[in-house]
Parts: sequence; C-alpha cells; structure tokens
Amino acid sequence: MAEQKRLFLLDAYALIFRGYYAFIKNPRINSKGLDTSAILGFTNSLLDVIKRERPDHLAVCFDKGGSVARNEMFPEYKANRDETPEAIRIAVPYIHEILKAMHIPIMVKEGFEADDVIGTLAKKAEKEGYKTFMVTPDKDFAQLVSENIFMYRPVFGGGYETWGYRKYKPNLKWNGRSRSSTT
Repeated sequence: MAEQKRLFLLDAYALIFRGYYAFIKNPRINSKGLDTSAILGFTNSLLDVIKRERPDHLAVCFDKGGSVARNEMFPEYKANRDETPEAIRIAVPYIHEILKAMHIPIMVKEGFEADDVIGTLAKKAEKEGYKTFMVTPDKDFAQLVSENIFMYRPVFGGGYETWGYRKYKPNLKWNGRSRSSTT
C-alpha cells in the first residue's frame, strides 16, 4: 500500500503574530525603515516546515473579514483584542507576495477565519485519505485532531511538537501525556 500523502495547512496570522512578537525586543528593520519582523518570523516558520517535513502538499490559510457567524451569535466576539500592530498590517501584503513567488496556495474565504478554513480543508482531506498537519500554536485546533489530522505546534526555542490521536485508546495525546477528549 502506498504511503499516505501529507498535507500541511499553516495558520497564517497565528504564525505571523508569533514571528512578530519573537522579535519584539529587537525588531528587524530594513534599510528603508520597514519593520520586517513579522515577515522574517513567518518566512522562517514556513521554510522550517518545508525543510523538516518535505510535505506533499502545503497551503497557507488567512482570515478575511473575521467570522460573520461568530459575530452574529456573539457581538462581543474578539471585542477585547488589541488592535493589530501596524507592522503586521504592513507585512501581510509582502507575505502574500512571498507565497505567490514560491507558488504556495493561499486559502482564504470572505467572512471566515483561518480556523474555519483549516478545519474544513483538514476534514475534506481526511475523507480523501490524506494525513493533515495543522501548523499553528493555537491549542483550540486540538478539537479537530483525529487519526489522520494532527497539530504541528511550534515550540518555544525552536522545533515542533505533534499532537495526534492515540489509535489504541480514544484519548488525545498531548506532548506525551493523555487528556480525555470531550469532542
């Protein structure tokens, strides 16, 4: 039997914010005065995944306009969030250009968050026989983990940990410890 194809779906904004804040004490400024911390941090994460894992398929998922459904159900959804830093807003078009130059698909759907896009694609890919790795530091993605859907979480100091489903026992495997799944 052929080995399962592996799909890696990157949570763009989670990785962009993580990259930006990794350099917050020592921002990366180019010769034109542009803060490139978010661009560098995200690009480093992207290249690290490609180098380490050599995925069969890869896409980067972005938010566009937030979650209409969540905002309708709960108007205060994300009301306490700080404004996106200017350096990140400026960085996103550059990141889009980098992805286009690398021929990496950008997945985005108006009115949906990257979480929704990643979840939908992961479940569809699972039905098609893929192993899917959701590349994100966001622990909320754990609810999507199954036999063929994994979290690929960046860890502090470099590297990644994979959160997967234990086939022989219906529990989620979290960094070597088990926690009962309620989903």
